[in-house]
Amino acid sequence: METNKIKWGIIGCGDVTEKKSGPAFNKVPGSELLAVMRRDADKAADYAHRHGVPFWYTDVEGILNNPEINAIYIATPPSSHLEYALLALKHGKHVYVEKPVALNADEAKILADAVQKYGGKLVVAHYRRQLPLFLEIKEMINNGLIGNVRMVELRLWQSRSPALVTKGAADWRTDPAVSGGGYFFDLAPHQLDLMIYFFGMPLSYHGFSLIQFADSAVADQTRGTVVFDKQIVFNGSWSFNVASSDNVDCCEIVGETGSLTFSIFSNKVVLKNESGEEEFSFDHPENIQLPMIASTVNFFKDMGSNPSSIEEAVTLMQIIDAFATVK
Repeated sequence: METNKIKWGIIGCGDVTEKKSGPAFNKVPGSELLAVMRRDADKAADYAHRHGVPFWYTDVEGILNNPEINAIYIATPPSSHLEYALLALKHGKHVYVEKPVALNADEAKILADAVQKYGGKLVVAHYRRQLPLFLEIKEMINNGLIGNVRMVELRLWQSRSPALVTKGAADWRTDPAVSGGGYFFDLAPHQLDLMIYFFGMPLSYHGFSLIQFADSAVADQTRGTVVFDKQIVFNGSWSFNVASSDNVDCCEIVGETGSLTFSIFSNKVVLKNESGEEEFSFDHPENIQLPMIASTVNFFKDMGSNPSSIEEAVTLMQIIDAFATVK
């Protein structure tokens, strides 16, 4: 019998856990999903029944006081991430928390301090870092297939009801008290975290946001620039008020001898360089967070490094906060 098995409890078993993450906890060796918690008893019980989860709870203390559980996955909206992560760390549990890690950089810093205070382990669910597509892009960059990187141009333009958000999700993403700041806060962390993953910590960054739709409570237009080491310049443009026919989801990394063009939310990359042009396609896992969860389990078991640290997430939230300042 494995003595250091990671036994999980999920706080917030909503849409994102149905396929993207939830089933993966039982597919990773040395990992088991033991319990789920949701305030709605019927929904908690239904999830546990459908996914074969032994225990379900309607309050956070119940799941945290289960002595068999040694790791907590927080899959609630961002407004409760800090509260639940602090409680889990205080109870001596490892933590895997959805992105964005908190509502803002100040909350992220509090969480980083708590990880040090309680000696816990925490991973942020920037799961794209572990997908084959982005591992390959990072390798192409590191192997010099496009020469020294000069700049990155990213555009994410979507309609007011983006198709990229989780289907069936409530409108909490456009409530700044719950989400932090609209669709930008929901989607940009995936993109900006990958830039940190590819190029390291930024040297400087600045940006701004606008509310162009008069009835909106959150910004629908965002621009931002980041300068990384080796004078790599990132320019990002996010818009959530265009016609569906004008939707764009494109990232282009331009080097001195070629370029890589891909979508953060797709599965293909086009490499152009002196040898010509080639397209590479990758199959994402059925449960897309499985590779990140596998790396997280290894980290929790002292068998690997942290695949996405709270320190990196603090920097990410500082960039997001700078870009989200409404003019």
